[in-house]
Amino acid sequence: MTDLTDGVLRTLFHSEQGGHEQVVLCQDRASGLKAVIAIHSTALGPALGGTRFYPYVSEEEAVADALNLARGMSYKNAMAGLDHGGGKAVIIGDPEQIKSEELLLAYGRFVASLGGRYVTACDVGTYVADMDVVARECRWATGRSPENGGAGDSSVLTAFGVFQGMRASAQHVWGDPTLRGRKVGVAGVGKVGHYLVEHLLSDGAEVVITDVREESVRRITDKHPGVAVATDTEALIRTKGLDIYAPCALGGALNDESIAVLTAKVVCGAANNQLAHPGVEKDLADRSILYAPDYVVNAGGVIQVADELHGFDFDRCRAKASKIFDTTLAIFARAKDDGIPPAAAADRIAEQRMAEARRR
Repeated sequence: MTDLTDGVLRTLFHSEQGGHEQVVLCQDRASGLKAVIAIHSTALGPALGGTRFYPYVSEEEAVADALNLARGMSYKNAMAGLDHGGGKAVIIGDPEQIKSEELLLAYGRFVASLGGRYVTACDVGTYVADMDVVARECRWATGRSPENGGAGDSSVLTAFGVFQGMRASAQHVWGDPTLRGRKVGVAGVGKVGHYLVEHLLSDGAEVVITDVREESVRRITDKHPGVAVATDTEALIRTKGLDIYAPCALGGALNDESIAVLTAKVVCGAANNQLAHPGVEKDLADRSILYAPDYVVNAGGVIQVADELHGFDFDRCRAKASKIFDTTLAIFARAKDDGIPPAAAADRIAEQRMAEARRR
């Protein structure tokens, strides 16, 4: 535990990736709950971000993921124009093995203990039904079912927002926002990815998919036999004639190895933290691959759950999510003007908004 503590403290107090306001380690032995809640910033308002339930290899990996994801949420919420800071929680363990009502209720009590500094929602491994349980112990749980006063599945607008970012990318690269005739590779067709595929097909795109879960692939191919399937992500990114690559699974998809063989001209997907390490964004630019910053284009879901706090209206949320198109184009323009990659341009805009909020 000393190594873990030292690692957390180094990240928080001495790393450029640190600066988090608060990190809470949560444990309830009766239910088996082990969780980390990370609050990066409340400059713009209460921290908002989902709860990831995942079988991390180690506690160190879980903490690192929570810190990275929380920081990303600060930037995402700022770029989405929300009055929320960034936070994230991770529950350690295989949800198929240890998730229980008792565990979720215990987790809800920990969120409640923060008194509204952190507002939670769904993420990888957690669903609407889980938030309904958490909400029984906590008033700061969003992404609940409509029957329980919530907005339902936020994946719907997450996918819609990514689609808008993709349209903006097409406008920037090819001068036309339509994806008709473009070949798009989607890695991960689960909660968000399968909705994205529907948008792409409706717009006339040629779609290639891959997923580690056979049932996720089959759900799409049974409905759309014309959708091609790559054996894995390695094969997908090497697909000849690929125009757009959409990482929609876990983070770190863009690394030294993948960028070297990527055939697409655009990367725009739903996954968080797609850049494996600093400098990857420059490597993409050097290969003339346009990167639509992940936390900008995948903000539709957080727009939806934030609206739930004020009385959810789907049409209002969809209208807000549609603005991701304009925001993405503005980032590309800023990147060109400043001579920097789009990821750096997005960071500058988000940091400016947070800094101005702190001065008020």
